[in-house]
Amino acid sequence: MKRVVITGLGVLSPIGNDLETFWGNLKLGRHGFTLEDWFPGQSEEHKLVSARVKSFEPLEYFEKKELRRTDKLTQYAVYATMKAIEDAGGIECFKGLDPYRCGVIIGSGIGGIETAEEQIMAYHNKGYKRVSVFTIPMMIGNMAAGVAAIKTGFKGTNYCPVSACSSSAHALGEAFRAIKHGYLDMAVAGGVEACTIGFAYAGFNNMTAVTTSRDVDRASIPFDKDRNGFVLGEGAGVLVLEEYEQAVARGAQIYAELGGYGSTCDAFHETLPNPEGSGGAKAMELAVSEAGLNPADIGYINAHGTSTPPNDRTETAAIKTTFGEHAYKLAINSTKSMTGHLLGAAGSVEAIATVLQMKHNFLHPTIGYKTPDPDCDLDYIVSGGREAAINAAVSNSLGFGGHNVSICLKSMQK
Repeated sequence: MKRVVITGLGVLSPIGNDLETFWGNLKLGRHGFTLEDWFPGQSEEHKLVSARVKSFEPLEYFEKKELRRTDKLTQYAVYATMKAIEDAGGIECFKGLDPYRCGVIIGSGIGGIETAEEQIMAYHNKGYKRVSVFTIPMMIGNMAAGVAAIKTGFKGTNYCPVSACSSSAHALGEAFRAIKHGYLDMAVAGGVEACTIGFAYAGFNNMTAVTTSRDVDRASIPFDKDRNGFVLGEGAGVLVLEEYEQAVARGAQIYAELGGYGSTCDAFHETLPNPEGSGGAKAMELAVSEAGLNPADIGYINAHGTSTPPNDRTETAAIKTTFGEHAYKLAINSTKSMTGHLLGAAGSVEAIATVLQMKHNFLHPTIGYKTPDPDCDLDYIVSGGREAAINAAVSNSLGFGGHNVSICLKSMQK
């Protein structure tokens, strides 16, 4: 069995397009929310809070002609991938490796929905001949991983996990296992989502999943009694995973060790979690066990924390099941209180947030919280961030369909 370490991070998010900005906003508790008119009309009821990427520049990694044949989803994924590679030392660091032992696994919950919407409208309004020849490769979710491989030259395992809000956590877990069991020497893994469009918002809004709040400071409020839905966001997060001995041999910076991965299913309901939280609890148990740790060794959890009434209540119950009395000693926060819900990119962006908190010995706050909920009675870091040395952490992702993923991260021990 090989040890797997994290040597590079790349992020594109509503609160920053580089690690320094992303971390600075997390530490200071600054969200990336805006109130926008998403549906035809000018009344307040047509406005919803969203979390968009700002000041994105795709030409850093794409030629102009390429942009006409790539959905924003792929552009986001390539950006985060290349930033992660640069953070790991640059592409030259991996030129000596067998390219068939370098993988790319990038998940997405929805895929290129912006292209799908545009081309469906063209089909209905202008006829089938006006549908772009690039429609299919632009809208299929796996193209993010495919184009990232083209840009990097990595020829190993390459695919796109699709498991709603757990997609990128699955990508990290599967890349971890491929390296641990000797199928790959390194991989770039994570997730991407680019669906802040009216059509997607209508779907989430009509199923009462997104918040009805029009106060940007009280829109995403995980674990607060007044929470009523998530803020739809977009972005990408990619991590470079490497076999430990290889990383040491090349003198790589090592952020943390990815020690364990738990993956389960509630087998309960299409969108609601099992209220007992048994599936999420088992995922955490499996991740901690694979990392060679006991529940009492975990000091911090980056919660899925969506700000929906069922999720936060259920995740709290799951944490109590896994950790028992130790649950009340755990520090817990929700990155979504600042980024919103990045769906298929959430798990990897939150894994990056977890790694940065471990590196800087500081836990970011869960912002916007005011009203305690008796069903959510753990320490969610709601009164500002805090200094803390974390030796082991868990990051949770819980998706529609009952998908539960936990990854366990450890500070480096030689």
